[in-house]
Amino acid sequence: MTVTHAVTRLLAPVRDLAEKTAFQTVMNLPPGIQRRLAGPAVRLDGQELAVDTQLMLRLSALAGERDPSTVPIAHGRALLRRQAGVGGGRQVIGAVRELEVADLPARLYVPTHESSDPVPLLVFFHGGGFIYGDLSSHDASCRYLAQRSGARVLSVAYRLAPEAPFPAAYDDAVAAFRWVVAHAEELGADPARLGVGGDSAGGNLAAGVALAVGTDCAFQLLLYPVTATDAKTESRRLFGEGFYLTTGFIRVASENYALGVPAEDPRLSPLYADVPDGVAPAYVATAGFDPLRDEGESYARKLEEAGVKVELKRYPDQIHGFFNVVGAGRTSRAAVADIAQVLRERL
Repeated sequence: MTVTHAVTRLLAPVRDLAEKTAFQTVMNLPPGIQRRLAGPAVRLDGQELAVDTQLMLRLSALAGERDPSTVPIAHGRALLRRQAGVGGGRQVIGAVRELEVADLPARLYVPTHESSDPVPLLVFFHGGGFIYGDLSSHDASCRYLAQRSGARVLSVAYRLAPEAPFPAAYDDAVAAFRWVVAHAEELGADPARLGVGGDSAGGNLAAGVALAVGTDCAFQLLLYPVTATDAKTESRRLFGEGFYLTTGFIRVASENYALGVPAEDPRLSPLYADVPDGVAPAYVATAGFDPLRDEGESYARKLEEAGVKVELKRYPDQIHGFFNVVGAGRTSRAAVADIAQVLRERL
């Protein structure tokens, strides 16, 4: 290890603390001050970007924050984990247990005050384009979701590409949920109130699980899910640059996870799936300034047309990844609080 490398490692905690403190300070400024710092309002496709989100994006650009997909994968994974840590902050939770679920690492979040025994449980799959993300990158968000909803949340770390390409993540997700069904009592969960959820790539996996397991799943929570890898939507055109999730990121994720796999494979693109009877009711959340917005909303309509009970909500002033911004600011945190309330009421 070089001296420079050693010094960098020693200073990393100090840098991270300073970054988190600065982020919280700026994101919690009054909206009027944030507007002056962020610049003129961003309006596109009949929507206005939240001022705190706009300021966050501007500061990231000024700081030279890298898109994880533009650096080697190992570096990108660390970068995304750090970004999520800054945005997530410190979240209170009753208890956290490290588990192994279907031979996969998992983390069970138990809220401080549970309303019943046994309790509802949401099996959660993280986002990250099937190549990034882990238990740590979504730790704060899962804590917040469990604590605010009163449901236990079980976050499962599926295998990542390129080390384990398609259909590894899909297979892991289905196996993990079926393991939970068989071991619900050990998890303190009500077998009749087992749900599945995820954000982005994790929303893709959650949708696939709900289609595969039928009535074993009581509810599906899909947060800006990837539903068609070959989508050529207006939202992908409008928001592919400048709003966190980029066209380049989507391309790198697809090339590493599913290169050569037909987009019409329903395990890869649930928008092409046949919807069987018995699929769980769904809450589909999209973000107005997200390249994945239109395909997520198309999937909600597909489920509804197949007779599934669906609630679709667009958060028009948000960007892709807002689920990870619960540590400071107003608008993203409020959106996730709204989602937690949905989970409380539906599951």
